[in-house]
Amino acid sequence: MFSIPPPASNCPTAANRSPDLSWIRRDRWEALSQDDREKFPPIAPDFVLELKSPSDNINDLRDKMAEYQDAGVNLGWLIDRQARTVDIYRQGQEPERRDRPTTIDGETVLRGFELDLSIVW
Repeated sequence: MFSIPPPASNCPTAANRSPDLSWIRRDRWEALSQDDREKFPPIAPDFVLELKSPSDNINDLRDKMAEYQDAGVNLGWLIDRQARTVDIYRQGQEPERRDRPTTIDGETVLRGFELDLSIVW
């Protein structure tokens, strides 16, 4: 859970978001006040993951991922188990779609991390 900082040029309101999974570098987390750590922190994570459930609308999730990017998230994965696709969102780039990948890695954001998608499919 995090709070999207107050309005960027294309983000009309601040919002609270709860990705299925998020990660923030320790130094960034420790720079927050104790009070900020105990509520929706006013910081965008370095990494987010959204896992599409059968009841989710894929376009709504894509909009959410774009909002994460606008807030400053460096890397995001949108995993659609039914379609067996992963959309990878990187700061300053268009999303990349991968069809039926066997693994995805954390690139420079989560160095050394690799997700084996056989447990997801």
